[in-house]
Amino acid sequence: MMTSRSANTAAAFLLASLLPMLPAVATAQTTAAPPQQQVDETIGTWHLRCAVDRMTDRADCVLRHRDWVEPPTPGQAGLALEVQNRGGQLVPVVTARDMPLEGAARGILALTGTAQLRFPPNRFFEMPCGLEGRSLVCAPRPGGDAARAAEELPGATRVLLRMVGLGTGGGPQTEPVDLPLTGTREALARFRQLAPNPPPPPPPPGVEARELVERLLRLFGN
Repeated sequence: MMTSRSANTAAAFLLASLLPMLPAVATAQTTAAPPQQQVDETIGTWHLRCAVDRMTDRADCVLRHRDWVEPPTPGQAGLALEVQNRGGQLVPVVTARDMPLEGAARGILALTGTAQLRFPPNRFFEMPCGLEGRSLVCAPRPGGDAARAAEELPGATRVLLRMVGLGTGGGPQTEPVDLPLTGTREALARFRQLAPNPPPPPPPPGVEARELVERLLRLFGN
């Protein structure tokens, strides 16, 4: 049977053996998780930004043209030309990210708008707009348009873009925006290297997006 004295001796020995480990334990508990690896590259006319999760190696990337389709203004998000992986195909899209509630024009565009896109000398195609989360996204229709867009994009030297619909300030006869394209093949290869898999489906529009739609419906008296 262990006496009180021998028990105290054993406890003291155990405490003495653990003391050297305490600073390391404290350091492990207070050290912050390593930050995400950031990628910020310019390739030709394209700007690639990624946040790479070092635990999963999954990259959240945005590949967008250096120039705006429509620059942002106070209370209204800008329109940008981006490339997104949709169904395994890298296709051009027009986006307005994280729209504020005050940006009613972009909300109207999400409900009624279309982006016309052309890689000359090929014929143009239309990209219907919609809400994905809090962002406006105009993307090629799945199937023939998406396949053609993915095929024509790498070799294109310029792109023509025109927004059509309520909230655009233009119409079918408005002069399109003409953007030069360089380094596209390299940018697409780098994009696919960092983010080889399509992203998960976007979440349904949140409360703020629904509120934006409700405001628009009230604006039109519905």
